Amino acid sequence: MPRVVIVGGGISGLALAYRLEQRAPDAEVIVLEQAARLGGTIGTEQRNGFRIEIGPNGFLDNKPFTLTLCRELGLGERLVPASEAARRNRYLFLDGRLHLLPHNLLSFLRSDVLSWRTRFLLLAERFRPPRRHGGDESIDAFVRRRVGRELAETLADAFVSGIYAGDPKLLSIQAALPRLAQLEREYGSVLRGMAQTARQRRELAEPSSGRMWSFREGLSRLIETLRIRLRFAPLTGVSVRTVRRLANARWRVQSDGREGWDAEAVVLACPAYEQARMLADEDADLAKAIDGIAYNRIVVVALGYRIADIPRSLDGFGYLSPQRQRRDVLGVQWCSSIFPERAPPGLVLLRAMCGGWGRPEMIDWDEGRLLRAVRVELRSAMGIEAAPVFHHIVRWPKAIPQYHLGHLERVAWIEDRLVRHPGLFLTGNAYRGVALNDCVEQAGLLAERIARHLKI
Repeated sequence: MPRVVIVGGGISGLALAYRLEQRAPDAEVIVLEQAARLGGTIGTEQRNGFRIEIGPNGFLDNKPFTLTLCRELGLGERLVPASEAARRNRYLFLDGRLHLLPHNLLSFLRSDVLSWRTRFLLLAERFRPPRRHGGDESIDAFVRRRVGRELAETLADAFVSGIYAGDPKLLSIQAALPRLAQLEREYGSVLRGMAQTARQRRELAEPSSGRMWSFREGLSRLIETLRIRLRFAPLTGVSVRTVRRLANARWRVQSDGREGWDAEAVVLACPAYEQARMLADEDADLAKAIDGIAYNRIVVVALGYRIADIPRSLDGFGYLSPQRQRRDVLGVQWCSSIFPERAPPGLVLLRAMCGGWGRPEMIDWDEGRLLRAVRVELRSAMGIEAAPVFHHIVRWPKAIPQYHLGHLERVAWIEDRLVRHPGLFLTGNAYRGVALNDCVEQAGLLAERIARHLKI
């Protein structure tokens, strides 16, 4: 029986193991996870009656991969969509107050977030010629070229904060937001491309997408179900020291202890910096390229309040703050308004994101300083004067991979280098998408490649 060892028990590793067991049922698939629990940054904690996501809050249905996986696992009836208010109402904290973010072209033209000049430039985007030469381009440069400075410094900045908590001047549009680059490339204009693709969906009677989903129990339900469904139980608390090729074309995965596993194929599904450490002795150049993928630092501050202490309606998803303002909070999710049963009766749950690429030092602040900073921000943005009745802080020293300029070239070089190491595979959110959907999609594609390698 051929063996495949997957190092990393986050969604990338677990979804890969599940797909590989389907594609290669005769293979022994072993998942090794360093932490005491599975899931990586996905995790749901129950504290004082609050249900808190320590990482992602849900997943979107703009791609079908995670919804399909959930339904295959028998979780279809457990799925819950985000509220309609959360879907339609998202806010931007700018110039000292919350602005309702536009969600279509007409609302863009009516929005007071943008000046009349920028609204005109947005309308004129369809007539602006596309970029003719190749090469990478930052998100900031792309938006400035297509629409102008104001949109880049407000909405684009905030949008990037919500996904990557990164710097739009450093992030690659082709790697981080490939859909926008594709629309310009195929249609000559982002707006024209959006209009034509929307028309095609209507003609095909496809349902609209873009809604967020989760489970009443939280995203941990998906992780736990994957664990149960795997034929070979994942092993936790296993710290892998090295991965090296053996003389017989097999691979050896060696833990910090005495345990080791020989396998026909090894997949590193852990974070890039861990992959680099494990491969340093086998291929120093490959390890150096992988280690060049940067990560940001994020601290999540969850706060519980009495409903009576919130002076405004929580009629939406929450708000974002452009990083150029260098505020102490990147954004706040109104968790109990997004999904049901996130807070006990009479209470609400908010989740503030702090740090990111521009404020990495915040993760080192002590609890008291963090709480004071977040309360100041909530007072300014939402008028909340009362103290929270509950708080919970989660620190991520290396949170979200940053697809900086040159990322796709780096990934292409890594893939070319892997040709020298048959049987070694790399995956995870460090390469081709940070969203949960991206990880699940890549798991399915990689399972096919590994099955072909095993000749099954």
